[in-house]
Amino acid sequence: MNEIVIERSGSILRVMLNRPDKKNAMTSAMYAALAGAFKDAAGDDGIHAVLWHAAGDSFCAGNDLGDFLKNPPGPGESPQAILATALLNLDKPLVAAVQGVAVGGGVTLLTFCDVVVAGESARFRTPFVDLALVPEFGSTWSLPARLGHLRAAELLMLGAPFDARRAEALGLVSRVVPDESLLAAATDATKALAEKPAGAVRACKRLMKRMSREPIEQAFRAEAEEFATRVRSAEAQAVFAAFLEKHAPSSTGRRA
Repeated sequence: MNEIVIERSGSILRVMLNRPDKKNAMTSAMYAALAGAFKDAAGDDGIHAVLWHAAGDSFCAGNDLGDFLKNPPGPGESPQAILATALLNLDKPLVAAVQGVAVGGGVTLLTFCDVVVAGESARFRTPFVDLALVPEFGSTWSLPARLGHLRAAELLMLGAPFDARRAEALGLVSRVVPDESLLAAATDATKALAEKPAGAVRACKRLMKRMSREPIEQAFRAEAEEFATRVRSAEAQAVFAAFLEKHAPSSTGRRA
């Protein structure tokens, strides 16, 4: 089974996460496949808009922990870094449809999207600090820039879950619709964007992003270096062991 399904419909590219039994938790191979899809879309003049959605009852539960521990990202060209660069270089409009669980990278990756439609079931969480890690995908810059420091700190440092209406109020999603209307609403938005003058849409997106490229690239590099250090730390290893073994780390006697 392909874990990333890519379909072209006229001038629209549909990219679907297809690992529903794992709530679309991401593996290194999935990051690489996504990066390839977005890179190809950027280079194809026949593609005018991209729709990103997911199979099953959840959008993305973040990293697949087993794969993540086998292939922890380093400070260089990790699959995560390659995906981030592909998204940063994508000058076509990107629409996301989010249902159910969106955790970690399943939240921070949404900051690259131009329209985010959420179903009423959507639940978000960014538990990086709880895992003894730091945020990724440039979100230490993009979220404070978008939400302000206080709201971004609440999301990234406290890591409490929040629902679709809260995400809409924060500005993480464009609008909330009933779950049964989610894919149709996101598809309609993608079609509307695809039907507009393609060159003008691309130019508009480039202009909106022109001031953010340098700081977000700096955030990529700083996060990647810190993440590589944190993921290999004793603190993180203890938290991962507690998660996998269902008990608190013996070295601390408590959960992080």
